[in-house]
Amino acid sequence: MELLYQVWLGAPVWMWLSFLAIVVLLLAFDLGVLHKDDQVIGVSESLKLSAMYIAAGLAFGLWVWHAFGDEKAMHFYTGFLIEKSLSLDNIFVISLIFATLAVPPIYQHRVLFWGIIGVVVMRGIMIGAGAALVASYYWVLYIFGAILVLTGIKMFFASDDPDQVRDSAVLKWLKSHLRMTDGLRGHAFLVREENPAKPGSKLLYATPLFLALCMVEVTDLIFAVDSVPAIFAITSDPFIVYTSNIFAVLGLRALYFALAALIERFAYLKYSLAAVLVFIGSKIFLGDFVFGGKVPASLSLAVTVSLIAVGIAYSLWRTRDGQGGHAA
Repeated sequence: MELLYQVWLGAPVWMWLSFLAIVVLLLAFDLGVLHKDDQVIGVSESLKLSAMYIAAGLAFGLWVWHAFGDEKAMHFYTGFLIEKSLSLDNIFVISLIFATLAVPPIYQHRVLFWGIIGVVVMRGIMIGAGAALVASYYWVLYIFGAILVLTGIKMFFASDDPDQVRDSAVLKWLKSHLRMTDGLRGHAFLVREENPAKPGSKLLYATPLFLALCMVEVTDLIFAVDSVPAIFAITSDPFIVYTSNIFAVLGLRALYFALAALIERFAYLKYSLAAVLVFIGSKIFLGDFVFGGKVPASLSLAVTVSLIAVGIAYSLWRTRDGQGGHAA
């Protein structure tokens, strides 16, 4: 019993187990109850499901507030908001993956659901490694800060490339190294089919759905290179970093079906996200070399909320008549 109260990676073991139990229950309810059979998820259902995940994340933040105090709760909510906002860019790429590989809407939720399993594992490995580095070498935070500032500047001047998935080196490598079926096989990722070179025997083949799953995982890994340092720039507490990250990503999969068709309405949000990355990256240096201490968590949250709110409002205003929806 004492083991449950021992602190491991910033929190008692029982809190880690409770968090993982919540994640498992949410995913089991999502796939095992709401989406037991393959179906197309409409905008209304997507928004309701997303609201459920967001409510769960906000409620968990209140638990963090009760258990650790207001500062860590502010860090949790700031990380949650930043990850959720950065993930909107992820939605654009995921929609391109499904379009390029011709994945029907009825199977898209299945790809995204199993994709989240990989996200939970990959983010855990990355955050665990990051926490170990920061604990041993504080100067790693300066590298994270520099990465965020440079990424923000790059995002500000970058333009969306609709052919980025089709021209992806990863996709080309997968196609050349995997034994592929000539089309979908229902909702299966892998199937056994006849070996044309040896009648009577069967070989394992990957379907286009498996390709889509691999590309979604690779996309999340690339986005994690930005989002994970962003949260470490707010707090080095691995429990806060991981839980805020995962709760934000859980809701993204649900929100995808509502926003994929409306993504151009948020065409100018990327400029706000770029500003958020520059601010979060800069505050590491400002806190240590200018203010002589950490930037208050409440100020970080207020600036982040303000920047994102301005970006959303401006995007919706500029695209209100279906015009101006293409940011450079």
